[in-house]
Amino acid sequence: MTSAEIFARNAAYEIQLYARQAVAMARAQGCVVWDADGKRYLDFFAGVAVNNLGHCHPAVVDAIRRQAGELLHVSNHYHTAVEGELAELLCRHSFAERVFLCNSGAEANEAAMKLARRWGAERGGGRFEILSTHGSFHGRTFATVTATGQEKYHQGFLPLLPGVRLVPFDDLAAMEAAVGRETVAILVEPIQGEGGVVVPRPGYLRGLRELCDRRQLVLILDEIQTGFGRTGPLFAYEREDVRPDIMTLAKALGGGVPIGAMLTTQPLADAFVAGSHGTTFGGNPLACAAAVAAVRTLAEPKLLAHAKEMGALLRARLDTIAARHRRIQAVRGVGLMQGLLLDGPGAAVVGRCREAGLLVNCTADRVLRLTPPLIVTAAEIDEGIAILDEALVP
Repeated sequence: MTSAEIFARNAAYEIQLYARQAVAMARAQGCVVWDADGKRYLDFFAGVAVNNLGHCHPAVVDAIRRQAGELLHVSNHYHTAVEGELAELLCRHSFAERVFLCNSGAEANEAAMKLARRWGAERGGGRFEILSTHGSFHGRTFATVTATGQEKYHQGFLPLLPGVRLVPFDDLAAMEAAVGRETVAILVEPIQGEGGVVVPRPGYLRGLRELCDRRQLVLILDEIQTGFGRTGPLFAYEREDVRPDIMTLAKALGGGVPIGAMLTTQPLADAFVAGSHGTTFGGNPLACAAAVAAVRTLAEPKLLAHAKEMGALLRARLDTIAARHRRIQAVRGVGLMQGLLLDGPGAAVVGRCREAGLLVNCTADRVLRLTPPLIVTAAEIDEGIAILDEALVP
């Protein structure tokens, strides 16, 4: 089918929820995708930071092919070897002692919020309130959209879930002042992605950890976008050597296959008992097989070292073009999660990049977000920066 035919069919039958660009993707490999008409694009968006290993990584593809011929679904009424293998991997590479497997980031955050409340009800003196931050994004379900600190996602869905309050991001004093008698948890992103690639000051996460320790609160880190090498180490909390009580993962976890996970400690996990939470497709063998392959590959020191090197190169190139373009007010980000704050809306720049063969994203209206795969090469970074440099000229 041609791109035009795909556009027409999708428009005829799908609910029009997405402000899609006029591109119909057909195939991909590594950091490159091709549309249905054969045009090539360098992908610096990576499926909203999902494709950390690039597109169709051989390890993930091989794992999916093997698993598809053995077992696709049996439900959580039974055990499978592959879900335990994934849970063990996640615990071994993180602070965690227990894992809950689900289908998406929103589901992972739902589970985290429910676990915090369950713990608060049973072992935290009946506390239930969760503090989140302005500018955050945690998902589209009622609980996670309530915890999302952007009013545009609330419109038309009021009233939202009670017992969740929003506090300024990167403001320890405001967070401490907000803690009340009913507060049980703090939910925060180490770096706000959808909020505009907002990086907190050094010490913010450590300050939250200390606050939680003093007030006996649960610290929940949403690493759905920052996890799996995106900021340098495997998880962003490692940058400040801060251990959360709960961490949520999705996006890069499955190497392109939908899967989510909530990781936690044994004492907190004890608050969940059989029947208190669940999901039909959680631990699905196909998704778990893909995730096992993805995690094993993403955790390789050589790949993480390469990603760190490419992140430094990308930042240096962005700083160089920022010095030439008055439109750029700031460069912000960590590793291969970078943003350019513009002096106005960035949609037109995204469009010019696309026409020239580069896929980037604009979030928070005027922040160009660049999240290339961790396998990106220096030559591909130079190619992408050259296109972006030209696209910044009106």
